Amino acid sequence: MARTLQLASYLCLFTCLIPTSHAQTCSKHTFSNNRVFKSCSDLPVLNSFLHYNYDNVSGKLDIAYRHTGATPSTWVAWAINPTSKGMVGSQALVAYRMGDGSMRAYTSPIEQYRTQLRDGELSFDVSGLSATYENNEIIIFATLEISNNGTSLNHVWQEGVVYGNTPQMHGTSGANIQSMGTLNLISGEDGPIGEVRLRQRKQKIHGVLNAVSWGMLMPLGAILARYLKAFKYADPAWFYLHASCQISAYVVGVAGWGTGLKLGSESPGIQYNAHRTIGFILLCLGTSQVLALLLRPKPDHKYRFYWNIYHHLVGYIVIILSVINIFKGFDILQPEKKWKNSYIGVIIALACNAVMLEAYTWFFVQRKRSESEGKIPYGINGAHGNEF
Repeated sequence: MARTLQLASYLCLFTCLIPTSHAQTCSKHTFSNNRVFKSCSDLPVLNSFLHYNYDNVSGKLDIAYRHTGATPSTWVAWAINPTSKGMVGSQALVAYRMGDGSMRAYTSPIEQYRTQLRDGELSFDVSGLSATYENNEIIIFATLEISNNGTSLNHVWQEGVVYGNTPQMHGTSGANIQSMGTLNLISGEDGPIGEVRLRQRKQKIHGVLNAVSWGMLMPLGAILARYLKAFKYADPAWFYLHASCQISAYVVGVAGWGTGLKLGSESPGIQYNAHRTIGFILLCLGTSQVLALLLRPKPDHKYRFYWNIYHHLVGYIVIILSVINIFKGFDILQPEKKWKNSYIGVIIALACNAVMLEAYTWFFVQRKRSESEGKIPYGINGAHGNEF
């Protein structure tokens, strides 16, 4: 049991300390057409890089947007949003490989979520628009005539799948909702690295808080209560361990729920209905468990039996929903597989401990019951003792 809790603590600590640096590789890239760009930025998600030259006198911006790891059925887009941050209102350059092997590059103004990336004119002039596909890499070249008094622009980049020469809807979780930020054209400082990493850190905190609280401490507290109370020498220690574990889980879980609300408010166009709904249900059930603890009848009270049924039923429901919702969170955040595998390992460890303790306590209780029943029959070391 101690090893399981220690593993959970290590997982939390290691996840919080994981570095968020992004390898700087764009400056080492050379273009096959001998084009040279003075500035570049390694974008933090979607295997993307932006190379550019900016003339602050004429307002011309020459760009080369690179997207690595592409397939023949991948579409990519890079966009400027002149009015706000995010996708809606952005002016996009889109490129993908056609069925005949040729590349199509065009402009598309984004006016709504779930856009179909229709061809259209942008709010600024674009010239020299072209795209290449080679070695699983798509590159968009273009010259933009922008007026940017602050020399800072909001930009968005994206990827999706092409079906029948028509771009399909991009993903709505993980890196696909993190691919936005600001870029200072003079200093070359890339806002997305700061903004997206800040958001990634918030998501990481949200995930760790909920995984440790609802997904680890809650089931650990249930295991402590179910199996320790079978032993008289563990009474009342089991109750205080159980209560401490569950209350700690609830407090940390409320903090995780609050970070989830904050993340949701920062992504108004993205819906996580199932994950959010389960989270709300968990908060309500967890609160009811804490309140029920304050109203717990005494062991000999006539309503204690019904209270136990309620407490156990709600507790198991909370544990099941917690594990389900944590895996839904993994699907949304799409972290590295090792984090999901680590949590699976913790759950397996808890389950194995529960199975072994179930068998041991059953054996222990049955033995005690047999010993107790063995003293009752008449004439066998009983009231009339020593009769064989």
